[in-house]
Amino acid sequence: MKNLKKLALGFVMALSLVAGVHAAGGGIAWDKAPNKTNDLAALQNGAKIFANYCLNCHSAAFMRYNRLKDIGLTDQQIKDNLMFSTDRVGDTMKVNMDPVQAKEWFGKNPPDLTLMARSRSGPNGSGADYLYTYLRTYHRDETKPTGWNNLAYPNVGMPNPLWELQGEREPLFEEIQERGKTVQVFKGWNVVKPGTMTPLEYDQTIGDLVAYMQWMAEPGQNDRVKIGVWVLIFLTFFTFIAWRLNAAYWKDIK
Repeated sequence: MKNLKKLALGFVMALSLVAGVHAAGGGIAWDKAPNKTNDLAALQNGAKIFANYCLNCHSAAFMRYNRLKDIGLTDQQIKDNLMFSTDRVGDTMKVNMDPVQAKEWFGKNPPDLTLMARSRSGPNGSGADYLYTYLRTYHRDETKPTGWNNLAYPNVGMPNPLWELQGEREPLFEEIQERGKTVQVFKGWNVVKPGTMTPLEYDQTIGDLVAYMQWMAEPGQNDRVKIGVWVLIFLTFFTFIAWRLNAAYWKDIK
């Protein structure tokens, strides 16, 4: 009986912890990120966007430039289009920003992005879903020091790095009654200033960027999946052979 009570208490505490984590996350529901990790053109475009817009402040210290050859780029293409802080294609993706200055400007040192697509998974979806939603829900907020806010990450310290592409928008909310309280529900966007891309083009670009960050977090993922399929096929075939051998060995024994 005591063990049963302990088990029930532990279950209740676990539920409370999950609820607390979910509440602490804040923001809106995450959109599903498109699956482009097998699309070399999308990965190459995502790598270009990452190098031009993310590597200015964030590093990817566990990824080497020459690993980009796995997505179809040559050493020369990498040097000409993606390397701005080093001359050696074998170097890791680091930035030259002073951590002290970064903390002064943004409130903290920008995190390393190598494993971000894996580390940000949560109750709302995968890490890719979070990044896909986060990078598409920036909006103007003059009450913030940077002039920007984010629906997926309220009170974010980083301004929108892709605002020229996306443009400037304001969220539209509708007030509804829920459990006796008035709450605001997100309904859409009001475009304040158009960007250089249409909304569809911007969503596709963010899909490419997120796909690259997924690949960067585990470059061998696609190979692992392919090997896993062949292993399952082999095990299925071997199981059939073992079953027939077993039947042949024991057929004369009653």
